[in-house]
Amino acid sequence: MKFATLLAAAACLLNPTFAQDEAKSDKLAKEVKTTDVKVKDLVLKVPETWKKERSTSSMRLATYSTPMAGDDKERGELTIFSFPGGGGEVGANLQRWVQQFSSEGRKAKMVKGKAGDNEYYLADVTGTFNKSVGPPIMRKTEAKEGYRMLGVILVLEGKGVYYLKLSGPDASIKAQAKAFRTSFGGSADSEEAYGI
Repeated sequence: MKFATLLAAAACLLNPTFAQDEAKSDKLAKEVKTTDVKVKDLVLKVPETWKKERSTSSMRLATYSTPMAGDDKERGELTIFSFPGGGGEVGANLQRWVQQFSSEGRKAKMVKGKAGDNEYYLADVTGTFNKSVGPPIMRKTEAKEGYRMLGVILVLEGKGVYYLKLSGPDASIKAQAKAFRTSFGGSADSEEAYGI
């Protein structure tokens, strides 16, 4: 094991709030090993700290839970979808994700980026998330304060459109933001504002 990896691990043990510092968690994200996972035509670099979960919906292609950070009591959840015909217009889908959060206190931004030759669109939303509970047909939700969602629409040229939604307590999602982008080949450095 590299000395830098041991040093980072020791820092985490000595300082429990270490993962809340986004700059330091970015450094740790670089140290985590990844595995290539194929989901239909999409290949993701999945960190070994993410756990594959049984999907609760037949519409989901895959579900992963991500580690907790700081004082969070719940893990983050990544869900992956793809729909025949693409699933609709990009702007409308981003707005649908934004509207899953209560309007009071909600903060949202949209960006557009490139993952290799493929375009992606990302909604970053924080506030009170109306989390779906039970079968989607029941349309029941539970209000979760202090949540964050990173929702990505990834257009694989000639192969379809994939929807990746990472949601959970704010600190835990913030700690996974870089690893999430890296998983599909994105980078915050190359993103630009996307107006809808």
